[in-house]
Amino acid sequence: MKPALAMNEEKLCHTSKYRYMPYGVQRTANQFFLKIPKKDLFRHIKENAKEKEIYIDFTNGHVDHVHCLWVLNADMTIAKALQLIKGESAFWANKHKMVKPKLEWADEYFAVSVSESMVDKVRDYIKNQEEHHKKGTFVEEYEEFMRKFNFKSHG
Repeated sequence: MKPALAMNEEKLCHTSKYRYMPYGVQRTANQFFLKIPKKDLFRHIKENAKEKEIYIDFTNGHVDHVHCLWVLNADMTIAKALQLIKGESAFWANKHKMVKPKLEWADEYFAVSVSESMVDKVRDYIKNQEEHHKKGTFVEEYEEFMRKFNFKSHG
């Protein structure tokens, strides 16, 4: 029989709840990812998240925003995860002079739960951002999500 583990020997909390979170750059800064290699930024975001025990299942974006499919630790809030990822990725991009003027993420975001049965559909949606945005802007997409999920502005 194995001895019982002390609580500090192993993390026992596990979650598998997916979250879909798009977020964009500051509108007033007029920054766009056209000036930087998006794949490098997305790879960095994913690697940095892993170091912070945040699992990013899939990420992609378009000229002024990022879409992520995440799974967070049981003790990590959505707001804290976004603060860690957005802050560090902006620091990294600015340190490497990838954007002029500096990369600044917008404060706004939204997050919705994704059921296991919808994960592949959300991945496809994220993957096809270039095609999707031939039909509309991120602002239009964001407003559509706000209506669809009945989010209200609190600012």
